[in-house]
Amino acid sequence: MLGFSVEYRKLNKEEERVIIDKGTEMPFTGQYCDNFEEGVYVCKRCGAPLYESKMKFKSDCGWPSFDDEIKGAVKKLPDKDGQRIEIECSNCGAHLGHVFYGEGYTEKNTRHCVNSISLVFIPKNKRG
Repeated sequence: MLGFSVEYRKLNKEEERVIIDKGTEMPFTGQYCDNFEEGVYVCKRCGAPLYESKMKFKSDCGWPSFDDEIKGAVKKLPDKDGQRIEIECSNCGAHLGHVFYGEGYTEKNTRHCVNSISLVFIPKNKRG
């Protein structure tokens, strides 16, 4: 736990389906898929910082892709399908998506495939 607020944002039905019920948004529909502005991505549910924009890369997979996370921000767990590794917010347990290794997109050889709906982007000029 990173110790961020225990007060969670109110989620709409689609946000609950993805963040709480571990669903997936449709590919190429998320607002952050093609966002490459400088800033930080935080958890939509609790506001904990998860990814810096410098960690994001273009993968053309349909979801925002990151090759690293802010240290301690993301928890990795075996997915219930037994095939993939689920990623969650370490602070509140919100479902973010899945992590994949060995695809060769970046030097780190890691792709966090994240639902835009699980994130809020804070541009660099808006942070305190």
